[in-house]
Amino acid sequence: MSQALLDPLFRIPFLTGIAFALSLPLLGMYLRLREEWLAALAFAQLAAAGSLAAAIVGLPFQLGAVCAAGLGATAKSVLTRTGNNGYAAMMILGWAVAVLLLANVPVAEHLAHALFDGQLYFTDISHLAAAAGYLLVGGASLAALSRPLLLERMLPGFFAASGRSARVYHVGFDLLAAAGLALSTASIGVMAAFGLVFVPSMVAYRIGPNWKASLALAAGVGSASYVLAFVIALELDQPFGPVLVLILVAVAGIAQALPGGSRRKSG
Repeated sequence: MSQALLDPLFRIPFLTGIAFALSLPLLGMYLRLREEWLAALAFAQLAAAGSLAAAIVGLPFQLGAVCAAGLGATAKSVLTRTGNNGYAAMMILGWAVAVLLLANVPVAEHLAHALFDGQLYFTDISHLAAAAGYLLVGGASLAALSRPLLLERMLPGFFAASGRSARVYHVGFDLLAAAGLALSTASIGVMAAFGLVFVPSMVAYRIGPNWKASLALAAGVGSASYVLAFVIALELDQPFGPVLVLILVAVAGIAQALPGGSRRKSG
């Protein structure tokens, strides 16, 4: 099994995926904190539609994905805080656009399979650069946004009482989430990206003793699940995305059977 991880042919795909396996669960923790976890699927769907549109006109996948998801995040931030309702609307919009592109542009069919099933094994240095860049820049940005996001959640009246607006933090986080889901969708697929956002954060919220420990736990669950899925998929010659999702579902089931941790995620 170790040969799969050491094979030079799969080195770039493995490193690309592990970068997202570390960053997406952390993003998921803050989406869950804000009770906006559905944003992960909404941005992924928009990114898929944007990737298809970009590829059809000869532009890079990642560019179309980031632009489409970024527009969705901007639109949501401009509107009143609609929470998961707004994200659900974006999710079905992305699906509708993707289906229409498939119906009217035959060449888009094989591109759609790559996006929805994941094209991790065919990623190149540009995908790795995007994943590593997001892990570093996105991680630093998330660390800077962490305190304001936690303050707003734990002390809802804090910003109003201090005469400040939390809007800039909302917009910044929405754009950060959109970028992460867009870039990961272009590399590992819609459902794999959503799974890495949703399941590790769910597990960490259930059994993590405090916020910092839960962040570390989410990243650990995401990366361990990813490595296991990568090796199994290669050994059994199976598509990566579904294998990862099955493992994440199994992890979620095990976590649900465990006694819950502290409900208070502070510290």
